[in-house]
Amino acid sequence: MQQIQYKYRPENLTISEPNKYKPEDLYSEEMVLNLGPQHPSTHGVLRLEVLTDGEIVVDVVSHLGYLHRCFEKHAESLPFNQIIPYVDRMDYVAAMNSELAYVMGIEKMLGIDKDLPKRVEYIRVLVAELNRLASHFIAIGTYALDIGAATPFLWIFRDREHIMRMLEWLCGARMLYNYVWVGGLFYDLPVGFEERCREFIDYLKPKLIELQQLVIENHIFINRTANIGVLPLPMAINYGCTGPVLRGSGLKWDLRKVDAYSVYGEIDFDIPVGKGEMGKVGDCWDRNNVRVQECWESVKIIEQCLEKLTKEHKRTTDFDPQALVPKKIRPPKMDFYCRAENPKGELGFFIRTDGRSDIPTRVKARACSFNNLSVLPELSRGGMIADLVAVIGSLDVVMGEVDR
Repeated sequence: MQQIQYKYRPENLTISEPNKYKPEDLYSEEMVLNLGPQHPSTHGVLRLEVLTDGEIVVDVVSHLGYLHRCFEKHAESLPFNQIIPYVDRMDYVAAMNSELAYVMGIEKMLGIDKDLPKRVEYIRVLVAELNRLASHFIAIGTYALDIGAATPFLWIFRDREHIMRMLEWLCGARMLYNYVWVGGLFYDLPVGFEERCREFIDYLKPKLIELQQLVIENHIFINRTANIGVLPLPMAINYGCTGPVLRGSGLKWDLRKVDAYSVYGEIDFDIPVGKGEMGKVGDCWDRNNVRVQECWESVKIIEQCLEKLTKEHKRTTDFDPQALVPKKIRPPKMDFYCRAENPKGELGFFIRTDGRSDIPTRVKARACSFNNLSVLPELSRGGMIADLVAVIGSLDVVMGEVDR
C-alpha cells in the first residue's frame, strides 16, 4: 500500500502562524509562501511571508520576534556595567563594536571620556576593527553561499578563524567578549599580541585579493547581483538605512568620520561607497563590494593602531587598563543618546537616568539591522523569488539585533 507523505488540507493556512494576507485576498494566480524561519536561508530566524504571482514577488512581509532577547527590559533591571554582556548578545558577530558604542556613551554621561589613556583608546579601535573584519567575512561568505558559491564561504571562514582565536586569546571568549569596560578594558593586550596581529595582517592581504577575484570580479556573481535589489539613495535615507546598505547607495556617511569618536579622528582611512560599476548604484553588487573595500580600510586602521601600540603608546609595567573603571556608576539625571559605527551600520542607545540609582530608568537600542531590514519589501517587489534571497543576503541583518 502506497503511503501518502503529505495531504493537503484547506485549513492549513488559517491554523498556521499569523499572516497579513488571507486566502480571500488573493487573486487566482497568487500564492503565499513562507520563507524561513530557518537559519541558512534567511540569515537567522526571520520569517518572510512572500506573496507571489508565479515566480514574481508581489509583496514581502517580515515577521519578527522569533529571537526576542528582551534586551531593553533586562537592561532596565541591571547596573550599567552588568549590561555589557547583554549588549554582546544583540549583534553577536560584532560584539566588540557594540560594546564600544555602549561604553563610550556611559563614559560621556560620567564625564570621563576625555581622561582615558591613549593606549586604551587604540586597543579599543584595534579590537573593534578586528571584529569588523570578522563580521564582514561572515556577510561576504554567507552571501556567496546564498547565491550558490560554496568555496568562498569555506575560504573566508578559514581566515575568520584567525581573528576568532586572537580575540579568544585576548579575553577568553570567541564571540561574546565583555572586554571593553566603562572606564577602560578588562585587561591589557597579551604579550606578543601585536606581533601576532601584524603577522595576520601580512597573511590576510593576499587573501583579500583572492577574495576579490573569486567573488566580486566573478562573472556569475556579477550576473546574480548587478541591477538586483536597487536601493535609491532618497529611499535609503527615508528608511533610516545605515552602514554598507546606505554607503552602497552612494552616500559617504560613516560615524567614524562624522563623529570622529575614540581615536578615529587621528587615523587615516577612506569611506568606500557604491558607484554602480557593474550595474546601478545601490544594487546588491554595490553593497557587497562596499563590505570588501571596508575590509581593506580596516586593515589600514589596524596597521596604524599597531604602529601606535608598539611605539608611541607601547606597553609599560605601570599601565593599568582598569585605573579609571568606577566602582559604582551613577550618572547625573539626563536623557542621553550615544552611537557608533558598527559593521552593519549605526548602533545607538537612548538612556534615561534618574541621578540616584546605578540602574538606568530606560534603555532603548537603535538597531541598524532593524532599519535595514525594513526596506526589504521595497527592494523585492517585482523581482524574482531567486533574487529575493540575493536581496536578503545583501542587507546583512542579524536577528539578535532586530528582535533585541
